[in-house]
Amino acid sequence: MKLPDLRLAELQNKRVFLRLDLDVPLIHDSESRIQVEDDARLWATYETVQFLLEQNARVIIAGHLGRPDGRDEKFTLKPVAYWYERKLNISISEGKIGEFSCWNIGDVSILENLRFYPGEESGDLEFTRELSSLADIYVNDAFGNSHRNHASITGVPKLLPHYAGIRLQKEVEELSKVLENPSRPLVIVIGGEKIETKLPLVEKMLKIADHVLVGGEIVSRSEILLRRTPDSEEYKLVLADLNQDGTDINDESVQKFTKIIKTAKTIVWNGPMGKIIANSKEQIANSEKGTREVANAIVESSAHTIVGGGDTVGFLKREGLIDKFSFVSTGGGAMLEFLSGEKLPGLEALL
Repeated sequence: MKLPDLRLAELQNKRVFLRLDLDVPLIHDSESRIQVEDDARLWATYETVQFLLEQNARVIIAGHLGRPDGRDEKFTLKPVAYWYERKLNISISEGKIGEFSCWNIGDVSILENLRFYPGEESGDLEFTRELSSLADIYVNDAFGNSHRNHASITGVPKLLPHYAGIRLQKEVEELSKVLENPSRPLVIVIGGEKIETKLPLVEKMLKIADHVLVGGEIVSRSEILLRRTPDSEEYKLVLADLNQDGTDINDESVQKFTKIIKTAKTIVWNGPMGKIIANSKEQIANSEKGTREVANAIVESSAHTIVGGGDTVGFLKREGLIDKFSFVSTGGGAMLEFLSGEKLPGLEALL
């Protein structure tokens, strides 16, 4: 997939609408202020921000946070704006660009949560025109949002010259290797929730993988999964069995998964094997054991390893294992859809 490269664009003194994935977890600090708890997604695209500033561009950052029902201040992007203030070391001020509230930090402006506006998710044409009027150039560096057909993802690039950001290029290049010429055996591990989203993708994964290992809540729908699986490919699919209380995969399934993982040359993982809830030591032991043992098997393998998905990445950070993966994708659902051969609306808009 040949995306238009931002590094080849004429950016001097241009206004650039930069669509980023700003949907980051927040936390209250010791003084009851809301702060960004995990800034990995922000750091992943910071290289693009720096590049644009080096080219003397005026940067307008846009994105969403959470699922607000209308304008809900719990989902304001103000903590994200203050994160950029600290990194850029420039004082922040509130302002407006056109009809949009924003925070200004030198040559960077950060728009308020786009999901505060109903036109974002509906793709309203008038709203799309308002967004595009803010800039001369559009850049998508939000791979994790590129499977959504929203105004700021698919609408604005229709109205402006458009490019892929540096991080988006890296994501597509890395995941394309899995599709086009992976070192085999290729093992894909899928778990977690979101059955309606992941279940249809499992079948498609079987067409590219040597083994698809399925754990998490998806296995509670294993009968549906097996009915959808072509007989000729059934041997590729390995479904875990759950423990007695249904919160994790059992020891026998962990051993089965580990045996296959040891043979792999490429491993892609999305979704935990059990419930990730760390309220007590007993809950950790009962619901996270399978995820922990599968994670250890993956990092101890000699395979090229790729991981994505918020719950999985968060767990690996807590366990101190995230740096042992070859590549950490900023996308969860977007990563799976790309690997299953689905066309991502955000990427198609750039083409």
